[in-house]
Amino acid sequence: MTNRIAELRKAQKISQAELADGVDVTRQTIISLESGRYNASLLLAHRIAKYFGLTIEEVFLFEEEETT
Repeated sequence: MTNRIAELRKAQKISQAELADGVDVTRQTIISLESGRYNASLLLAHRIAKYFGLTIEEVFLFEEEETT
């Protein structure tokens, strides 16, 4: 799963710390989400999407893995 958090945050000139405070997580969590080291829970994904006034699908890009 990839996300647009960094892109959305930078477009609105919001720091990682400000976003973290706005969705009640640590700045480290935001860093981990942006770098792809961590996938958000459904609750956190909802909070982040709501923070930006978007749907979860507009922030988080779900890509199914191909099976062979």
